[in-house]
Amino acid sequence: MTGIMSQKEIIEALHKADAYDENVKNINLIQTHISYVFLTGIYAYKIKKPVNFGFLDFSTLEKRKFYCEEELRLNRRLCGDMYVGVLPITVSGNGEIKINGKGKIVEYTLKMKEMPQEKMMATLLMENKITTRDIDKLAKIVFKFHNSARTNAEIKKYGSLKIIKYNWDENFKQTKEFIGKTITKDDYNFIFQKINNFLQKKRGLFENRVKDGKIKECHGDLHLSNIFITDKIYIFDAIEFNKRFRFSDIASDVAFFAMDLDFRGRIDLSDRFVKKYLELSKDDDLIKVLPFYKCYRAFVRGKVTSFKLNDSNISEADKMEARKAAKKYFNLSVKYAKQLLT
Repeated sequence: MTGIMSQKEIIEALHKADAYDENVKNINLIQTHISYVFLTGIYAYKIKKPVNFGFLDFSTLEKRKFYCEEELRLNRRLCGDMYVGVLPITVSGNGEIKINGKGKIVEYTLKMKEMPQEKMMATLLMENKITTRDIDKLAKIVFKFHNSARTNAEIKKYGSLKIIKYNWDENFKQTKEFIGKTITKDDYNFIFQKINNFLQKKRGLFENRVKDGKIKECHGDLHLSNIFITDKIYIFDAIEFNKRFRFSDIASDVAFFAMDLDFRGRIDLSDRFVKKYLELSKDDDLIKVLPFYKCYRAFVRGKVTSFKLNDSNISEADKMEARKAAKKYFNLSVKYAKQLLT
């Protein structure tokens, strides 16, 4: 076989059952802006797209292998039996493309157990099937996870005011173009003012969070669409591609999950989760930074959802929905900003 194989050829080959190293029931493809996920009825195979967005770089085969391995390592912390392993995708001399086959390695895939989509927490919540018992279990799981999460001198640096401010400045810069579209100028300026005042006046609070060992290798993307509730609870899809989004105050993880419940109109469950987490952690200062991180998480979701307005692949109907959701996130961010005590 000569020449460089394109990822397009590999993706086309994975639509055929004989490309897999076990019998498959059916093959369905789900795409995001950064990955392909093939669902086979028993397993899911995730392949990273060769993209570079600055904050994320999967542009070479070597990098895609590394981040597949990082994703495996990080997600085995919370759902080890769901993440099976990283496998090579090979091409043989006669051009046969196969997962875990013989021949030249042309791509890598992360193999996972396929989970029932109807058991995703976001879906269960819509069907009113989430109980306070589920919330208490989640609080316990997240607390234990944070309690044993890795920390070191490098990780602690990400709790510095310099990096926290950098994250906010990046958000403000990337959101400017959506003023008048998904966020009003007054709301943008209000959040900007409140956040910068809080950072300036509460320097000691953030410094104490670092000293108290609250900056850890967190999940980074803890929301309802990244949780399955089956015979057990699986919290999956931790951030692997950027340390800045993963190394953070544990309060940021707690805030993301609580904010997502607030956004979905379940303030009762959000408050229950925070209360239970505080009972377990005895982290009295967490409540002082929680509105700050809730504000951050809502603002980021508003920004990311606003990005859809610039995507030519998204229909006008979907853009209208995105605009509506982004406005709701930014309104929530304003609500949290009003709770910041300076």
